[in-house]
Amino acid sequence: MVPFSIAGIQTHVAALHSNVEALVRKIDLTVLQYPWVQMVMISELASHGPLTEFGQAPGGATETIYREVAARHGIWLLPGSMYEKAEDGRIYNMAPVINPAGEVVARCRKIFPFRPYEKRVTGGSEFCVFDIPQVGRFGVSICYDIWFPETTRALTAMGAEVLLHPVLTGTVDRDVELAIARATAAQFQCYVFDINGLGAGGVGRSAVVDPSGVLLYQAGGGEEIIPIEINMEQVRRQRECGLRGLGQPLKSFRDSEIRFPIYEPGQKAESFLASLGPLELPERGSMAGTGVPAPASVWPTQKE
Repeated sequence: MVPFSIAGIQTHVAALHSNVEALVRKIDLTVLQYPWVQMVMISELASHGPLTEFGQAPGGATETIYREVAARHGIWLLPGSMYEKAEDGRIYNMAPVINPAGEVVARCRKIFPFRPYEKRVTGGSEFCVFDIPQVGRFGVSICYDIWFPETTRALTAMGAEVLLHPVLTGTVDRDVELAIARATAAQFQCYVFDINGLGAGGVGRSAVVDPSGVLLYQAGGGEEIIPIEINMEQVRRQRECGLRGLGQPLKSFRDSEIRFPIYEPGQKAESFLASLGPLELPERGSMAGTGVPAPASVWPTQKE
């Protein structure tokens, strides 16, 4: 057995002021209560909330604070994500990965911003994996990324055995996202740590799922510290022998001779996807997708 302990922190997030000091106290408390924990992770956009105007410069003061905390406690730290204002003016949703020496070993930029809502945010273009010596390989995806199986496909093809998934879900689709987290774990035979926030950071209900899709723990709607010891050998055994000795989807995908036309150059524009409308917020009274035109005089639009 290769044991490794990860604690997810589900905590309140404010939108209009920094949460960094409170998060540092939460990390301190986590290590005090559970000194055997080797990694701590927090939810998406927990440090400064969901507003892009509070974006930080790359490697700035907030990241420095977290580096000091990780080094002080000797833990791996994924302090959720924060909006990053790049030198070219673009804004990314970025999560740093910090090792026990206080060094940033990776930065994950969210590949699929939650458009059309996260409209000012630029999507990242690189998949984030990192190794923990004598333990295994970890992958990071942020919130909406998990809705696109291609992202987890890429991470697991790169060897990721644990998917660290900070989220900010405060909407009525949280139950759907939890179903996706379980399906992702089973499809890609990996652990999934799906950590949500509270208040401006989400509705909670964080979850940890094992490589066979079994829900190891699901939080409620209050503040919680979720320490879970995982077994990396379960991942490796299941990837070799199948879920309960049955399906081996990673090897089946590897050995398949089929090519997927939608991924070929030029095919996206010729597919059904091209017939869909623009990626934009629906307006009040919208009849999009019904084949019925909206009566303009009945509902004023949101712009009015």
